[in-house]
Amino acid sequence: MNTQGKKVAVVIGATSKWQSDGRNTRLAHGKELDDSHIPVAARWGVGGAISQKFAKEGFFTVLTTRTASNAAGLAAAIEAQGGACAVVELDLSSEASVAAAFAKIRAEAGDPEVLIYNAGYLEGRDLPPEKELLEYISIEMFDTAQHIASRGPFLVAKEVLPAMRKKGEGSFFFSNNSKSLRGKKRYTGESLYYPRVMMRTLSQVLTEEYSEFGIHVANIVIDGTIDSPGTRSLSKIQNRPELIIDAGKIAEAFWYLHTQDKSCWTHELQLTPYSTMPSY
Repeated sequence: MNTQGKKVAVVIGATSKWQSDGRNTRLAHGKELDDSHIPVAARWGVGGAISQKFAKEGFFTVLTTRTASNAAGLAAAIEAQGGACAVVELDLSSEASVAAAFAKIRAEAGDPEVLIYNAGYLEGRDLPPEKELLEYISIEMFDTAQHIASRGPFLVAKEVLPAMRKKGEGSFFFSNNSKSLRGKKRYTGESLYYPRVMMRTLSQVLTEEYSEFGIHVANIVIDGTIDSPGTRSLSKIQNRPELIIDAGKIAEAFWYLHTQDKSCWTHELQLTPYSTMPSY
């Protein structure tokens, strides 16, 4: 419960598929990894880093995840740092789940001032090299990608934007990737990411529709591999550690966007490691 009446930040997808026991970590490494040597800011990927950052800045931070136990360690870390948070289960493929989750958030925390949409998925990553073509993508994989990248943010926006509009302020940020910039083929080990273009388009639409009501909408293109337990252990990162993006620095970029003056808002931000050319 938000008993101190703090401002509310909701992070959709606060945990990571690359955390020590995440689905991608288990897929890539075949086991759970030890994360005790990894900075706490990076243990739950970008969602965890953003959650910790906003909690440190005095927000009551709501961590959403499909299964509450996934966020237990993150919630404990936030509380150990003196922050306040709550964990709420939310399944973006279910309209009823989204509605129930936000009803709980409004009742126990309050209307969000900040909404960060950071949901991810791994469908398609287990397909072998000979199945990179679209014809091998199942309808179920396609549906999952659409639920997370297009329908999900639409449902979430309908839950939070009315209150932000009435209040005349708020931040609605999309955590996106380079595949949102234009359609590209799916390579081995990648998810079906072209629906992310729809997420970017929705960000652009909401910018045009809601900026005049004082709501800051932005699409953040995270153009590279985010630091986390599972990604640190990948061979390409072991060989070239400069390719990885500091999760804590990504969180600082989100905070920077939220604290921008209304006279000078950024609506798209691309974050790329110095060692690589930016995607386009």
